[in-house]
Amino acid sequence: MNGPKSLVPPATRVDIGVCTFRRPELERTLRSLADLEVPEAVAVRIIVADNDAMPSARPLVDSLRSSLPFEVLYVHCPAANISIARNACLDNSDGDFLAFIDDDEEASAEWLLLLLMMAEATAADAVLGPVKARYDAAAPDWMRRGDFHSTNPVWVGDEIRTGYTCNVLLRTGSAALAGRRFSLSLGTTGGEDTEYFTHMHRAGGRLAFAANAFVEEPVPGKRAQLSWLARRRFRMGQTHGRLLAQTEAPKRRPVLIALATAKAGYCMLASLAFAPFAIPRNRYALRALMHAGAISGLVGVREIQQYGQLGASPR
Repeated sequence: MNGPKSLVPPATRVDIGVCTFRRPELERTLRSLADLEVPEAVAVRIIVADNDAMPSARPLVDSLRSSLPFEVLYVHCPAANISIARNACLDNSDGDFLAFIDDDEEASAEWLLLLLMMAEATAADAVLGPVKARYDAAAPDWMRRGDFHSTNPVWVGDEIRTGYTCNVLLRTGSAALAGRRFSLSLGTTGGEDTEYFTHMHRAGGRLAFAANAFVEEPVPGKRAQLSWLARRRFRMGQTHGRLLAQTEAPKRRPVLIALATAKAGYCMLASLAFAPFAIPRNRYALRALMHAGAISGLVGVREIQQYGQLGASPR
């Protein structure tokens, strides 16, 4: 746990938020956090926000406390709405920074250190890191070679305009984040993090990217399917379209719909043109679905529900 003392300001306090819902993989996530390289001047606390109706994660968290080198705060925040859990982390954090990692991810040893270094170097309000997908042998070959599940920020010119919560460090004292919370209405559909960071950016917040501050995420069988990717891309498009509809003038909406329609058509034609080649074919098909989702969002169709089913894990 010893590391360079000069890379971050002294007496820096960092909370790490882990939102969970009936995930046994939480144990691997917490054990990976135990191996973090942390400068001596940095105090770390882990906040586990349990989103189940019953406090189902408490026994696991309690059993691991003695093996974790950091203080652990368990918060029961029912039920089955990921925004409730994310907001519980925000409400219970009293650190200078709050990091988020998903409950099925494993942090690399330098993950937190590199996020903190980038925050110090750039003074950004939020620092994103990459999520590297880890496929098993049963995943389709095209999916593994094309790496369809890894997560990286989208650059528009020389800036990042939105983000995600699967690997991020927030500067809690930022004016652009003051009082900001995740939308409860999006807590069962997904897209709550896209909206959060989009509004943060529009309020003047800056996002940076620490390319080497990675976490790994295994891709289970139910996600290693084209149908799962299709639903996710369509919902991402819906969120993007809805955010555009909120900010653009109503007279611009027909233009935006026409543009998204043209993009969807182009990508579908490209997918057909690459029919013999699985990677570009599926990549273009998924982009077509994303643009179709944007059309759906622009005309006001509610996002499809992906999370919050009490009978199964929501993420």
